[in-house]
Amino acid sequence: MTLALRLAAKGQGKTSPNPMVGALVVKNGRIVGRGYHQGPGQPHAEILALNQAGPRARGATLYVTLEPCCHLRKRTPPCVPAVRQSGVRQVVVAMTDPNPMVKGRGIAALRRAAITVTTGLAQEEAAQLNRAYVHWVTTGHPYVILKAGMTLDGKVATAKGESRWITGPRARQAAHRLRTQVDAVVVGVGTVLRDNPALTARLSARPRKLAPRQPLRVVLDSRLRTPLTATVCTKQDRAKTLIATTSRASRARRRPLERAGVEVVSLSTKNGRVSLPALMRLLGKRGITSVLIEGGSTVNAAALREKLVNHVLFYLAPTLMGGQDAKAVIGDCSPKRLAQALPLRHLTVRRIGTDLAVEGDL
Repeated sequence: MTLALRLAAKGQGKTSPNPMVGALVVKNGRIVGRGYHQGPGQPHAEILALNQAGPRARGATLYVTLEPCCHLRKRTPPCVPAVRQSGVRQVVVAMTDPNPMVKGRGIAALRRAAITVTTGLAQEEAAQLNRAYVHWVTTGHPYVILKAGMTLDGKVATAKGESRWITGPRARQAAHRLRTQVDAVVVGVGTVLRDNPALTARLSARPRKLAPRQPLRVVLDSRLRTPLTATVCTKQDRAKTLIATTSRASRARRRPLERAGVEVVSLSTKNGRVSLPALMRLLGKRGITSVLIEGGSTVNAAALREKLVNHVLFYLAPTLMGGQDAKAVIGDCSPKRLAQALPLRHLTVRRIGTDLAVEGDL
């Protein structure tokens, strides 16, 4: 199952809104077929593994990281009939599929066909691999990662707004890899006005090479202050941009953005700004399973306050900035009591170039 999970991980950043799945066909202690899901509309892992095994699948054991599907509401045929017809004697499943259209039905169908089904082997590892998919199908909201680069004392910009570059090149490279693994990147309009970021996923800086799959770029802009000259507006051939705004925004400013290929959507407000819960509901309905928040301190604070963040990733540079007027990673007012601070679970710390990467779950 460990090898099947490694196969599944090859689909990272390619399969959404589908899960990552790996499969192996084993007969007499030898692997005779293997496969992993490579993207929406592509054959599922089980089909690839069984096709490779061919007649050798008869009497073999199929290892699969997620319960085989049994429904028709998708682009490819269901896997359960193919598994039954292959003649495998046993199926070992890491975890059941939380999708209500599957959720135990695939396993039950296999057992009705007199196939022995074992579940739960490496279940935690399988759930961790597909944590974004699991969160999306069970809540309807994307899995949200809050990422920031900061000094050791938690500052993300000077009092004048200078922030490039606090962290080193290795940390910035890692951030680009992370963008290749998510469906959308969210920033506030302040970040666009101050830094004019491209928000694309880059494989290398020299030569500049973009990843084949780019995340949707989402800008929170309640009054449509995003200029037409911003990189997120002028490079629509590289990646698509959605600006989330409110009814306060001028229609005259909306039309030029839409003519430039930018999608503009009006959402409800909260505290005078775009409602983040409303945005997450919209993205979830569109099949966005994972979101990376790279906004400034105000956006970070709002996402945490609304309890939308599932995972935190901070890159800490070995520098101290100091000063109460410097921008902290989380804005707004601090809690009055220590008991109100947000604890992180499953904390990990690792070295990345000259910086430290600290991450954990909320």
